[in-house]
Amino acid sequence: MAMLDLLIRNCALADGRSGMDIGIQSGHIVALQPALVADAAESIDAAGQLVTAPFVDAHFHMDATLSYGLPRVNRSGTLLEGIALWGELKPQLTQEALVERALTYCDWAVAKGLLAIRSHVDICDSRLLAVDALLHVREQVKPYLDLQLVAFPQDGLLRAPDALSNLKRALDKGVDVVGGIPHFERTMADGSESVRLLCELAAERGLMVDMHCDESDDPMSRHIETLAFHTQRLGLQGLVTGSHVTSMHSMDNYYVSKLIPLIREAEVAVVANPLINITLQGRHDTYPKRRGMTRVPELMAAGVNVAFGHDCVMDPWYSLGSGDMLEVAHMGLHVAQMTGQDAMRACFDAVTSTPAKILGLQDYGVTVGCRADLVLLQARDPIEALRLRATRLAVIRAGHIIASTAPAVARLILPGRPAQANFRI
Repeated sequence: MAMLDLLIRNCALADGRSGMDIGIQSGHIVALQPALVADAAESIDAAGQLVTAPFVDAHFHMDATLSYGLPRVNRSGTLLEGIALWGELKPQLTQEALVERALTYCDWAVAKGLLAIRSHVDICDSRLLAVDALLHVREQVKPYLDLQLVAFPQDGLLRAPDALSNLKRALDKGVDVVGGIPHFERTMADGSESVRLLCELAAERGLMVDMHCDESDDPMSRHIETLAFHTQRLGLQGLVTGSHVTSMHSMDNYYVSKLIPLIREAEVAVVANPLINITLQGRHDTYPKRRGMTRVPELMAAGVNVAFGHDCVMDPWYSLGSGDMLEVAHMGLHVAQMTGQDAMRACFDAVTSTPAKILGLQDYGVTVGCRADLVLLQARDPIEALRLRATRLAVIRAGHIIASTAPAVARLILPGRPAQANFRI
């Protein structure tokens, strides 16, 4: 074999294989086998630890990220106050500040091995300031991060003046995906009409769809059913995502027994956002208090592609977060009670391979021929990575190391005990 650019030795893979070597040349994986005999310009000894394809966030709001406290703090912590607060902030936004905050977040993402993000961008400000800012960011980060943008009518497609024309202008500028928020329209009928209009627009332009759908505790918020219907009617199978879908948490089981097969039949994907769903939903409850995340294990069992998204980091809706998709999956498996071995591995897939399918990423994965985008984790397998929210020892883009973190080591000074704790058994 010709000289490799990078050779990673003694890896564990997410599918359970161990002792694997990965040969990388010209930005792609060219060999994947045990005991690979080859020379390389650079080598990494993985020491039996996990190498995975990078993390993927299928639902985020980069135009709002890192704006926490501007112009004030969300005192109630509710979804509606967050929306109102974002409305107060929009007139004060500048393109320069939007770009700087977004680039800073992309730095955080890369450090955490998060190399693909689908971000919704608000188009209800007719200046399209955020659209222009994130289009600029998309180009700037392209060498090291895939940023996919969704034209999102935050204030409602039919409720907000000029939202439909603004959305079309955003698509004309190069925004990738058609978004919507039917449950925020003035009436259920308007919500259904917005779904029809937006799906027809996507079909006309050959674009994907990703709608905030039924982000509510109201079990009668059923726009996901309408979204599935128009997906089938227009031949958009495999191109449509319903995000949040938190109302399903509150629906009766009989209706859900009809709804989930409709979603699967239409090949509509679902993105749950565990950190945000469980903090924003159930706010009108006393006790028992609903946590609001959609029916993740049931959807997965039916064959629906289900991913976890981060949604927010330090913005009007959520004051925490660091871009760590392992934290997202860790919360998701707890809320969904997915603590079986196969279920936990499915939660790892929900922040890696499944959102990669939803975004339509090309050359993604750890197999020969794929682009060499990889993350070396301080863990032996996906479940240990989730348990420890494992350190990203190395983050690799197209065969080049673009971020690294020293191993997490806890040193002990205890009589008769080991010199360090590694949190493994």
